[in-house]
Amino acid sequence: MKRLLLLTLLLLSGVVSAQVVGEITDTKGEKLPYVNIYLENSFTGTTSNQEGNYELEISKPGDYTIVYQFLGYKTQKKQVNIQSFPYTINVSLAEESTSLEEVVINSDENPADRVIRKAIANRKKNLAKVEAYTADFYSRGIWKIENAPEKILGQEVGDLGGGLDSTRSGIVYLSETKSKIKFKAPDDFHEKIIASKVSGDDNGFSLNSAQDADFTFYNNTIELNAELVSPIADYAFNYYDYKLEGIFYDDLGNLVNKIKVIPKRPKDRVFSGTIYILEDSWEIYGIELMTTGESTQITPIETLVFKQNFTYSEKDELWVKLSQTVEFTWKIFGIGGNGRFSAVYSDYDFNPQFTREDFSNEILSFAENANEKDSMYWEKIRPIPLTTEEVDDYIRKDSIQERKNSRVYKDSVDQVRNKFKITDPLFGYSYRNSFKQYSWNISGPIEGIRYNTVQGWNTTVNANFTKWEEDYNKYWGLNASANYGLADDRLRVKGGFIKKFNNKSKPYFTLNGGIEAKQINDTEPISTLVSSVASILFDKNYLKIYDRTFVEARYSEEIFNGFRLYANASFERRSALFDDPEIIEDEDEFTANNPLAPNDFDSAPFEDHNIAKIGITGRINFDQKYYNYPDGKYNVTNSDYPTLYFSYEKGFAATVDDYNFDHFKVMANQRVSLQNKGDFEYSLKGGKFLNGENISLVDHQHFNGNLTHVKLDPSINQFNLLPYYGYSANDTYGELHAEHNFKGYLLGKIPLLRSLNFNTVIGVNSLWTTGNKPYSEYSVGISNIGFGKYRILRVDYVKAYQGGWQDSGVMFGLSIGM
Repeated sequence: MKRLLLLTLLLLSGVVSAQVVGEITDTKGEKLPYVNIYLENSFTGTTSNQEGNYELEISKPGDYTIVYQFLGYKTQKKQVNIQSFPYTINVSLAEESTSLEEVVINSDENPADRVIRKAIANRKKNLAKVEAYTADFYSRGIWKIENAPEKILGQEVGDLGGGLDSTRSGIVYLSETKSKIKFKAPDDFHEKIIASKVSGDDNGFSLNSAQDADFTFYNNTIELNAELVSPIADYAFNYYDYKLEGIFYDDLGNLVNKIKVIPKRPKDRVFSGTIYILEDSWEIYGIELMTTGESTQITPIETLVFKQNFTYSEKDELWVKLSQTVEFTWKIFGIGGNGRFSAVYSDYDFNPQFTREDFSNEILSFAENANEKDSMYWEKIRPIPLTTEEVDDYIRKDSIQERKNSRVYKDSVDQVRNKFKITDPLFGYSYRNSFKQYSWNISGPIEGIRYNTVQGWNTTVNANFTKWEEDYNKYWGLNASANYGLADDRLRVKGGFIKKFNNKSKPYFTLNGGIEAKQINDTEPISTLVSSVASILFDKNYLKIYDRTFVEARYSEEIFNGFRLYANASFERRSALFDDPEIIEDEDEFTANNPLAPNDFDSAPFEDHNIAKIGITGRINFDQKYYNYPDGKYNVTNSDYPTLYFSYEKGFAATVDDYNFDHFKVMANQRVSLQNKGDFEYSLKGGKFLNGENISLVDHQHFNGNLTHVKLDPSINQFNLLPYYGYSANDTYGELHAEHNFKGYLLGKIPLLRSLNFNTVIGVNSLWTTGNKPYSEYSVGISNIGFGKYRILRVDYVKAYQGGWQDSGVMFGLSIGM
């Protein structure tokens, strides 16, 4: 009954709206989606949905000329006199007949090349035609899944918020936004979301945004993880071949060139499909282009299809985007699905009178109560009518939302999730109470098993408790860890408290204390797992640890946009640790736990001591943009500028006087897109100690070295062949890490190799420390290695230089993030 009432309400709300409605088909009766429908000489328009249905909002009765425009079909105009609403017009569109008879074929040049060269020559001029505007923006996003398994990697999938039916298929995300946008060249932008709706979540806020949907093919590249080359980029002929499929005249008498876009190398950063270019002005008339997951290097994606329709404004004498649809298919772990994001632009004003107050670093905000609009409001303002499956999804999820928020429902879901299994004491157990908003978990001793030459076989068990509110926008938690080593027969326990106060400035406070065996090199260059493997299989005990009894407090908060402050204070008792004699006797290649004297198993790297430390760090993101959601502030780093860190740390009250120190350091890092030539990233660090001549080895500036030929950290801030302690500094130092990923720019041009879809990566790591010759590493490698969708591996050849060429080696690692 509730379902029927909701459906009736939706239907009735459509009846009372001032709308022209109808269905659009082709001459064979097939329904046509994404047809543009608009009032002539205006930006009042809509788009047909997947089922070919449309609804055009008109404010009052009168005489109108309604235009029906669809790429590949002849434009129709309907002159109507509307006296009452709703007014029904069903339209059948005939395919556009393209012709090559009027094209003069020049044997010296492909006619499509002539058009593309003109479009490229006029690209910047046409891009600059739109200097400023305001507009209304509507977007709808939908994700669907097919044949979802009960479990993925051993984890219960559930019904994904009620999205799955009995076949374990269905809509898992459906949302809409209605917003007002404003733009001023070159890059001032703001969007205010007036209404936001998420199926099954009346407190949710849609993730759809106008800026994320702003794909402009007048730019040289379109950013989709990788920088894909536009068919009219300055260097497009290096990537594409073109074929003129025909010409036709639109309803305004403009000659339109229909050009097939053919990639020279399909796995390169390219599109394929059709682009429509107007003769004389060389503007884009329409886009039907596709790319793939291989091209974007987004492994779950199979295909991405872009459709853009433009309309002409006689008043402003330019062609502007009226609608856009991005359809996608995806598949990973044996499951897949599809989805689409549809957008409609309307009510353009190309002569806004902007003031300095119109733009700031805030690029998105929400109107008050934006997520509280009822179904009648949405029926009135929604330019694209819902499909049958979308109506059904809203009705079904809205009807179960109250039940899903009830204690009975949440307890039933938790009961399944919290079910205790016989293997949990070994591999860990998690418990969750969704209604009371808390959870706890304890890890199993099996997964914590490690090996080193001080503790021998040891294991760590971790326990956590979290109490949250507002969907984790605020929370507090407790954590504890217990580690026991068989060789030294010692239990070490530590614990802590963490609290996040809000999701705007994101202040965090942590308090930790206890006893732990900690790496002397605080960059923790070698994981305990990799160290265990190296010790057991290769007799290399790279891990060097000491005993730390401590209490420490940390606080961080964004003080103002773009500036975050970190502060910490601690008191520590440090004691040297020694290798277990029985373990060392078994293998001759093991070294001492003292990095300063690797062959002296009885010496300590420092005197046992107490010390207090305070530190402060500032992080600056210049010209940082941000999304201002009602539930939080989400920052967008500006890649035009480096992120800058500066910090000061003081060690004082040490029981060994020489161990007191002052340490200043700065760091800058940045990733820069070089469009079709890939991404360049660098990290530059430097520092200076005062009173650091005889400080504890623990407080030296250590560097992220590597001796294992395995690199599990995909970031650039790690050396490949540098010893873990050979260059630790207590005076002046500096380091540089730089890397360029060509993203297929090189290998994509080599026959046979380009089919592998590998990326060429070159890099350099350099280190300068007082008293040592400069040290550098130069590397060349290949990333995106793997099979099918699983491409996370990377291999590099590295050569070191320090006053002459030194060691070389091959590194195996991960390529995530590059």
